[in-house]
Amino acid sequence: MAESTCRVLRDGALEGELAPALTIKDSILTPLSFHVFDYVLSQLSSYVLAGKSQSSGMVIVALTRSPSYYVNMLNSGGIDGVSMDKWHVLLQKLKGCGQIGSCPDSSSGVTVFRDVRNLEKLFSAVLELGKGIVGQGKDRFCIAIDSVTELLRDVPLSSLAGLLSNLRSHERVSSLFWLLHSDIHNTSTNAAVEYMSSIVASVESTAQLKSGQQGLFLLEQNLRKAKLRMRLKRRNGRVRLMSEEIHVEQSGVTFTSISSEESVAQTLVPKVHFNLQLSEKEQLDRSKVVLPFEHQEEQNGVATEAEKSGMTENSSRGEIIYLRDSDDERPDSDEDPDDDLDI
Repeated sequence: MAESTCRVLRDGALEGELAPALTIKDSILTPLSFHVFDYVLSQLSSYVLAGKSQSSGMVIVALTRSPSYYVNMLNSGGIDGVSMDKWHVLLQKLKGCGQIGSCPDSSSGVTVFRDVRNLEKLFSAVLELGKGIVGQGKDRFCIAIDSVTELLRDVPLSSLAGLLSNLRSHERVSSLFWLLHSDIHNTSTNAAVEYMSSIVASVESTAQLKSGQQGLFLLEQNLRKAKLRMRLKRRNGRVRLMSEEIHVEQSGVTFTSISSEESVAQTLVPKVHFNLQLSEKEQLDRSKVVLPFEHQEEQNGVATEAEKSGMTENSSRGEIIYLRDSDDERPDSDEDPDDDLDI
């Protein structure tokens, strides 16, 4: 499931449509969204390096991590210094206002943007860096924002929505993805951010707190394992739901599929407060119900279900008897009663 999501971002957008966007959200009880973010970043980077992606480069907007973290992660993933010209990290600082420029202590491929509250300049900065990576032709680039929650602390939701919408609709952007810490924001904010994305990945807890256990035990469980629920909006308007389990190990993060029975139950059966299936007793009682039309079959010499099951006229069950108005009336006539009207 995680791989299929990466392939959607890899394939990018068709001409005239919005670029696919992924929202990765979690909460303080399941803080594993950064592992999913790193996995998507590594997968897309490998596609770019192999020339199998629509995008020819990537701009990483770093708000919660240092640029050296991403440089080291890319290097450990097989991207050496020679290939780093396809990646650029845009580091944002909250203090001070100014134009885009290289910081004296910044390494190669890192640009510092100080006026984080000016999203119009941020939009121009991302496009300028992306075009600098892929050139001035028609090649596209991917955008990774490691936390839109950090942006929402300093800018209104409407400004963030405008930034994401402009990035998705730009002809040079292939795809983009970002992090969202849902427990920090209200319901309407989370819904608005999810609405602006075509894929939503929710990191949820798999462990439940039992009697006698402390909350610290639950948090420790959630640091190692969680459930990843994906909601993918297709081009034809249909929505696909998928689920996987995340396992964090020393070697990295792995994904395991959930049993098909659970997946079907979660995706196909609607959430209702009553049972949709009949028990054996209910099926037996339903088979013994005498329908009104069966009396007409009895008069025509057709054995009814009541006769087949051994029920007699002296049964304590109620019955409905239909008497025709005249003998000329044919049973179950299909004739139109208005045929004799001159219309």
